[in-house]
Amino acid sequence: MQHSTQTPVWTWLLPLAGIALFAAAVFVGFGDGFAASPVGLTIAVALVPFLLGAVFAAVYHAEEAAHQTGEPIGTLILTVAVTVIELALIVSLMLTGKAGPTLVRDTVFAVIMIICTGLVGACITVGGVRYREQSFDVTSAKIYLAVLLVLASLTLLLPNYTSSVPGPIYSNSQLAFISAVTIALYLVFLYTQTTLHKNYFTGDHPDLFEPVADGRRRLVKAIAFLALALIAVILLAKQFAVVITYGVEGIGAPLGVTGIIIAFIVLLPESISAVNAAKRDDLQKSINLALGSSLATIGLTIPAVAVANLVMQQPLHLGLEARDAALLITTLGASILTFGTGKTNVLFGFLHLVLFGTFMFLAFVP
Repeated sequence: MQHSTQTPVWTWLLPLAGIALFAAAVFVGFGDGFAASPVGLTIAVALVPFLLGAVFAAVYHAEEAAHQTGEPIGTLILTVAVTVIELALIVSLMLTGKAGPTLVRDTVFAVIMIICTGLVGACITVGGVRYREQSFDVTSAKIYLAVLLVLASLTLLLPNYTSSVPGPIYSNSQLAFISAVTIALYLVFLYTQTTLHKNYFTGDHPDLFEPVADGRRRLVKAIAFLALALIAVILLAKQFAVVITYGVEGIGAPLGVTGIIIAFIVLLPESISAVNAAKRDDLQKSINLALGSSLATIGLTIPAVAVANLVMQQPLHLGLEARDAALLITTLGASILTFGTGKTNVLFGFLHLVLFGTFMFLAFVP
């Protein structure tokens, strides 16, 4: 996203309007059971565009704050903002009582698949059509994929093979341990990306977040607007959770589609930035945005939801079914080969898009 000295009006007006409309809806009596009435459900649907606007605004202001602070704080701000958005949507669905025990698993799996197949495929294809061949730093790609492989295996595959608790579930002690090592690995990755080996991730366009002039005033302003946008997301998330539930039930789709919808919403702003970077022949930035988001989803969301799960005492199924596990392994294997040479072309992009199409088709026709 491009940032100017003037803050776009929509980045604070939409979140503010969403909060105001939410307050008005609560004031006139649309509480927890509002969705039971057609009018209440209509209001919930009407609030969805404001939620989407708040999501885009939060990412915009997080990036603006990141530009003022520089690394490594900049990456942390953006990562935490995206994680808060994802957690708000997941926890809101859990609070409605209609979230299945596989919601977290489905969402994390959907994020990985959307990024590593759909987004990566779109970026490589767009860049390949325009420039025929694009290059990037192989070491950075190896770091991303190595961490992603370990995190995905620990959180989505290993639960199927533990025996302390029956089913694809970790015991409380196992969940605590996996959450701790997941956070530790992600923090070491962040240190590597932002401090220790920062040069691996800059490519030919070293425009990772750097401080700019008049930074203090703009930073305070960006943080304030970011807080406003995140508050709007948190307040509107429950209404959106109800809309998702009714929509998925209405079309008779499998419960896993709920996780896909959440993943699309969370990833949409950064996905647009990643594709635009590929159009500018900056595939390195596309990789940073795409694969970085997948690592943040596992590295921060899983531990945070684990804590919420212990408080709510709800079952948390993390292990993937055999079909999805096969898709995940195939995707990670294809990604390793795609990013193994430092150069990409349209064929690699189309290969990932085929996997994305397969993932989406099987989500509706399991």
